[in-house]
Amino acid sequence: MNRRNILWSTISALGAAFAASRANAATEAAKSDKLKVVYHLSDADKVNFVLGNIQNHIDGVGGPDHVTLALVIHGPALKAFHQAQANPDVRGRISNFAKDGVELAACGNTMKAQNITLTDLLPGFVSAENGGVVRLAELQSQGYLYLRP
Repeated sequence: MNRRNILWSTISALGAAFAASRANAATEAAKSDKLKVVYHLSDADKVNFVLGNIQNHIDGVGGPDHVTLALVIHGPALKAFHQAQANPDVRGRISNFAKDGVELAACGNTMKAQNITLTDLLPGFVSAENGGVVRLAELQSQGYLYLRP
């Protein structure tokens, strides 16, 4: 009888240890499974719409700590983010997104075509040196979901 109790205790202890390790692994996975999303913007007439979508996304998940966001801009839409041309609403939104950790990537090819540098854009932008579409593909290969509103 004593051997059965020892065997049963050992099996129970192993089962409990296994269950605890699985629960711990599930908790760790949940912490690292933050959704990653990249927004693609090239149409000048969709600037406010896309910026609104990004804000709605942040609000909808409970704040910037619950999602990793990127915005890749190329083509005519980039002019809306020039220091000299940006309206106050766009300035405010971009400033908030930068504070929230949203990656703001400007297409290097579009910057060359528009004869501008990062200093000509609103603060917070980085250059997608190899092009906006290349940056989009890079982010998608890193597990980002692609949205083009």
